[in-house]
Amino acid sequence: MSDRFVVSLTHAKDNPDKATVAFVVANAAAASDKEALVFLSIEGVRLSQPGYADDVHEAGFAPLRDLIANFAKAGGKIYVCSPCFKKRGLDEASLVNGATIVGGAKLVEFMSGGVSSVSY
Repeated sequence: MSDRFVVSLTHAKDNPDKATVAFVVANAAAASDKEALVFLSIEGVRLSQPGYADDVHEAGFAPLRDLIANFAKAGGKIYVCSPCFKKRGLDEASLVNGATIVGGAKLVEFMSGGVSSVSY
């Protein structure tokens, strides 16, 4: 069994339920002593910007901003798709804790050797 776990997230405010559940699962992976990674692509890259998730709070879950912060505090990594990020003209100088802008090769490197993953 792999000690790594990837959550791929392509949504943000366009589907706050998926964005929230993705970080709930990512936090569960981190709490299970997995080397946990969230890969943000397409609209999901917007979650890499401080303050963006502040008003997202799905009923029955912790606020998204707290889920993201807790994931980073637990040592989780957030990879942000570089082309998706650049396409949206976001601020590279301002990222949430734990976030790094990467190309696809970095994700492939992390996942090589077999990794459990889910996509939202």
